[in-house]
Amino acid sequence: MRIMTQRQIGPLRSLEKRGTGLVHSHLLQTGIALALCILLVGSFLGHSVETQILQDLEYARVGETLLKLDLYIPPHDEGERLPLVVWVHGGAWISGDKANPRARRELGDRYIVASINYRLSKEATFPAQIYDCKAAIRWLRANADQYDIDPGRIGAWGGSAGGHLVALLGTSGDVEELEGDVGDHLDRSSAVQAVCDFYGSTDLALLYEDTAKMDPRKNPLCLLFGGIPTEHPDLLQQANPITYVSSDDPPFLIMHGDKDPVVPLEQSELLHDALQEAGVESTLRVIEGCEHGGLPPDAYEEVRCFFDEHLSSVPAAVTKKGDSPFGFHPGGVFKRGYQDNGYTDATNIGVGWT
Repeated sequence: MRIMTQRQIGPLRSLEKRGTGLVHSHLLQTGIALALCILLVGSFLGHSVETQILQDLEYARVGETLLKLDLYIPPHDEGERLPLVVWVHGGAWISGDKANPRARRELGDRYIVASINYRLSKEATFPAQIYDCKAAIRWLRANADQYDIDPGRIGAWGGSAGGHLVALLGTSGDVEELEGDVGDHLDRSSAVQAVCDFYGSTDLALLYEDTAKMDPRKNPLCLLFGGIPTEHPDLLQQANPITYVSSDDPPFLIMHGDKDPVVPLEQSELLHDALQEAGVESTLRVIEGCEHGGLPPDAYEEVRCFFDEHLSSVPAAVTKKGDSPFGFHPGGVFKRGYQDNGYTDATNIGVGWT
């Protein structure tokens, strides 16, 4: 048996390493070439191949305060107009941010998603919050051509404080008293074509009755109105989505847990009843055993079905009617049991009243 010396082994190992390196280099070059081919083919066909993320777009300015939004634009054909869903974050009107919107995770593969910031109650009292939301809708419409948005297919989705604001967007449409003067596109409509409201407040006077014993310095409603809400009856009336319900309102999907200790289920029931009485399509999903901000993951399938029904001209196969564990049958009140699986909507963590 021949035994090789270290001097003889060294060159062989060097050759082996060089060979391995050549293989790795070849694979890397092949991968890069393949990626470039995909990009070139996509470009040649006029089709974007990845989600375009545009952050901190300024949609309005109030004094020194810049109001910004993020846009998530999925791959689509050149010249194609996509429906838009605007995400409005929760946080008791006190906190929260546009980052990491739930709407992008659930809808971002086929809808343009805009996630907006708005002035919080520590910066400005109501109606500043709805003024900002409406300014964002007007800005998105005014810039629809630039971002391939279909201005006739805009939906709004939010939870808790965000649910309140999207419900108000839906019922107030172009109500002059809530339009405000924020932004540069006051000639554009702030109306939306579909609303998904997760456990939002709809009768703030009634809600205040449940929270009147809270320290006014910490009570979200006192902070929102800059004082005891009942001392501002006109503002209370303006802030209630129910105030503006009319037959031309867009369809609503409302979801609420029947064990919600923060915003009682009654708040969603009141809005749902008012919408149906006015002849507006409204579906209320009551999740049995669910608290505030913790809807189970499969509830989001219902959201996709809803927006596909009302905004998408070609519903995705995975979200067509009947694919959801709920099914999608517009109108009425539906209840579903809920087993706690440890899921919590991250947008609502860390806030006592979201």
